[in-house]
Amino acid sequence: MAHWFEAVADHLGPAYLRYSFTYGTEQEVAFLVDALRLTEGMRILDVGCGPGRHALALARRGFDVVGVDISQTFIDLARANDTTARFERADARDLSFRDEFDAVISLCQGGFGLCGGAPGSPVDDDLRILHGMARAAKPGGLVAVSAFSAYFRTRYLDESVGFDAERGAYHEVMELRDLAGARVEKDGWTTCFTPRELRLMFAAAGLVVEAQSSVSPGDYAHRKPDLDHYEYLTVGRRARAAL
Repeated sequence: MAHWFEAVADHLGPAYLRYSFTYGTEQEVAFLVDALRLTEGMRILDVGCGPGRHALALARRGFDVVGVDISQTFIDLARANDTTARFERADARDLSFRDEFDAVISLCQGGFGLCGGAPGSPVDDDLRILHGMARAAKPGGLVAVSAFSAYFRTRYLDESVGFDAERGAYHEVMELRDLAGARVEKDGWTTCFTPRELRLMFAAAGLVVEAQSSVSPGDYAHRKPDLDHYEYLTVGRRARAAL
């Protein structure tokens, strides 16, 4: 279950929530509740939940939420902040749930997007994650994934970031500070996608795409996929037995 992100999470701990991309949780959740037509009491699985920011916000709205993450540090933080949602350590590449959830989400490079870019990792790990998410959804249930835009990343590529065109992933050396201000440098890899690639992956996982939008952290909206936003949010419905 080892993954490069675990070392990042172990160093950051609660300092992860100081990063600006985490500030838009309530807006993102409000949009998802509306876009996925969620009603109180529905079961939701948050894959790559981190310290639980989306899962906790959904639980406060009356949903039955399970959050999974590969980082035990983040799972412990999530558990410390709430008793209504359930959190457990799990590898997004090996989800064991089947036919259980009304909606399955993976947002802001939680689980989806962080597995296929590192050297030596299987390039199809993200598709493996998507298959597991589809299996976790009930027949007719929804799967929502936000994934980094390949168009945005290459359009605004700078010297501090290396882009692997073969894998469709960018590498960065991140300077991380914990709550005490201690700094370390860690390598990170994020896979980037085009809208067409995401639609093909959803189809391969047995999901019928219902909507696809360009979004940024804290700015989820219904807008046509473009070149100017960080991510694409893809929503698909499980319409047959998941593979």
